[in-house]
Amino acid sequence: MTPAKHPKHDAAHQHVTGEARYIDDIPTPKDALHLAFGLSHCAAGEILSVDLEPVHSASGVRMVLQASDLPYLNDVSPSAHDEPLLAEGHVHYAGQPIFIVVADSHLEARKAAQLAKIEIARHAAILTIDQAMEANSRFEDGPRIYKKGALASAMSKAEKHLSGQFDIGGQEHFYLEGQAALALPGDQNDMVIHASSQHPTEIQHKVAEALNIPQHAVRVEVRRMGGAFGGKESQGNALAVACAIAALKTRRPCKMRYDRDDDFIITGKRHDCRIAYKVGFDATGRIEAIDFTHYFRCGWAQDLSLPVADRAMLHADNAYNLPNVRITSHRLKTNTQSATAFRGFGGPQGILGIERVIDHISHKLGLDPVQVRKANFYPEMGSNKSAKTPYGMDVTDFILGDMTKNLLESSCYNARRSSIAQWNSSNPHLKRGIAFSPVKFGISFTLTHLNQAGALVQIYADGSVLVNHGGTEMGQGLFQKVSQVAARALGVPQNFIRASATDTSKVPNTSATAASSGADLNGMAVFAACKTLRDRIAKHLAQSYDCSPTEVTFVDGKITGPGFKVDWAEATKSTYENRISLSSTGFYKTPDIEWDRIKGQGRPFLYFSYGAAITEVVVDVLTGENRILRCDILHDCGASLNPDLDIGQIEGAFVQGAGWLTTEELVWDNQGILKTHAPSTYKIPACSDRPDIFNISLWDAKNPEATVYRSKAVGEPPFMHGISAYLALSNAVSACGDAYPDLQAPATSEEIFNAIARSKRSTA
Repeated sequence: MTPAKHPKHDAAHQHVTGEARYIDDIPTPKDALHLAFGLSHCAAGEILSVDLEPVHSASGVRMVLQASDLPYLNDVSPSAHDEPLLAEGHVHYAGQPIFIVVADSHLEARKAAQLAKIEIARHAAILTIDQAMEANSRFEDGPRIYKKGALASAMSKAEKHLSGQFDIGGQEHFYLEGQAALALPGDQNDMVIHASSQHPTEIQHKVAEALNIPQHAVRVEVRRMGGAFGGKESQGNALAVACAIAALKTRRPCKMRYDRDDDFIITGKRHDCRIAYKVGFDATGRIEAIDFTHYFRCGWAQDLSLPVADRAMLHADNAYNLPNVRITSHRLKTNTQSATAFRGFGGPQGILGIERVIDHISHKLGLDPVQVRKANFYPEMGSNKSAKTPYGMDVTDFILGDMTKNLLESSCYNARRSSIAQWNSSNPHLKRGIAFSPVKFGISFTLTHLNQAGALVQIYADGSVLVNHGGTEMGQGLFQKVSQVAARALGVPQNFIRASATDTSKVPNTSATAASSGADLNGMAVFAACKTLRDRIAKHLAQSYDCSPTEVTFVDGKITGPGFKVDWAEATKSTYENRISLSSTGFYKTPDIEWDRIKGQGRPFLYFSYGAAITEVVVDVLTGENRILRCDILHDCGASLNPDLDIGQIEGAFVQGAGWLTTEELVWDNQGILKTHAPSTYKIPACSDRPDIFNISLWDAKNPEATVYRSKAVGEPPFMHGISAYLALSNAVSACGDAYPDLQAPATSEEIFNAIARSKRSTA
């Protein structure tokens, strides 16, 4: 692997040196104004009065806006138009914006926002899953149900049975760069928006609605984000719309960024949920019937909760061929922050559910959980056996049998498992645990029309190439990967290619950079544009040298054919001088997908990404304190576009996934106030929390589907490897007594200590 073949991240130097520019680094005109929201401190109630005179009188304040002051539509929802930018009459969660302060500085705006005198008649807030179920507070008329086989008869015939339920906590995105936006007013009410957003087109839509102008009058540019993880798919709408409205009214540039506390309090999180299960199985652990019930706490507005909960259902099987299954999903409306997209988009919750069941079965039978997992795997690719998911999609590319065998051998799993058992028998205060978990993750948007992408590729007369596409760069290396696609397609060195900022005026109607689809969709769109340009150049040279265009080849910056060899720059100059266009758009739509979410049937995904992880932990039984000692991961990236970038994604995904299930705990009080809203109270993993031994390998196989150079998506699937850390902690706790640990998530030190105490009481 050489640097020339696998280039580093295109902005690596800027990231390390601090030269990379984010929204807050963009120089603003000297007359720029700054915004802050005034927030509700009540989770549910009727607004009786709002006295903003102290706010108006505060230092530096130029304008204060309420819902009644907004010129047109008061909405920032990505889906159901049920999320007003500013509260109207009622408040629905503690942290909901009620008014906007427009001031000379960020600090003055924030200080002034605290001065309002707001009287609210409190209503009984619905905060928990139990309260929502009792009140029938939900976003659909009833639960959504997917099913396969004959559940009732299979359950009654099963030799053995188990049931249980467990709670799964939410997760704060904690991107390093907070939410931010900058609006620059132009002629005829045109607006230029710089936003830290995964979805520039949605920002364009919402700003156009709010200003009652056509979408072509709004240009949104995103150069990069300092992390996003799904939290900037829809949550940035409010800032961009607020800035645009203030800019329209003042005719001055307007900027807004959340401080970390405000970001925590205002924005949505990963959906927390409860999963209940009943399962019938045989003596080998083979599942014969399983009944899942998902309870998703969605918050006060719909946001993206329906597709998030759908994807949890779609991944409730994970890697396992379940012959008789029912999945029931409740989408509950509560007076809390509107839960939103987060890396995995519901998939992690669904996968954790079945992994918990497999572990419970293994404990009941006294079997190695790996053995039970393998007994339930889908048939291996090439085995001539067919199998369908609970939603009716054929699984034809399953490779986890071979991957599992490889990982067990390379990590010395069996020997380590025996060593851990010996350790635990002789160490009363420190218990070790080890666990294996697989992942099968579907790749495509489940809203079918989002599976499309456009690109604009421009070759200049000097041979330099500018690439623009609809994907956004949030640190994951998408721009580098797409630049590599362009270089490979055109047969030129990497230094000829530059990816420009994402811009809605260059590529319209883009989808969010989400669903792990950034490289799949945008890479193929860029490839299509490059092929058009390459064909034009080849045709021109073929005419010049009297040969067929099919005889012209592009390699390493040289274009050759029968009797000629010219430099790339020379060829592009000649093409330009012969009045041939060196600009082309490209378009791609994912083939062969069809999905009916109401019936729960179809092929929602083009393919599956696979992976497996083995994690080892140690637990102090006196305190619940714990550490991850080692992690071995084998992950399937197809024919990786850039192994270095992919391994970096896998490393980060594991740590973030483990954080979700161990240290990251969101706590609301009984009034609906989020109490964990700063790094002092909300604990993401630090560098010291990574495993001391961290082995990551890529599975060497091409994607069977015709993706860009046969690669596979890598953004979300490896997040699920963090589940192995949770299962390893459960394994360690199980060494403290005979009872099943019943570990809730996140498995904080406190939860582990309590689980150990429960286990000891049960044994006694």
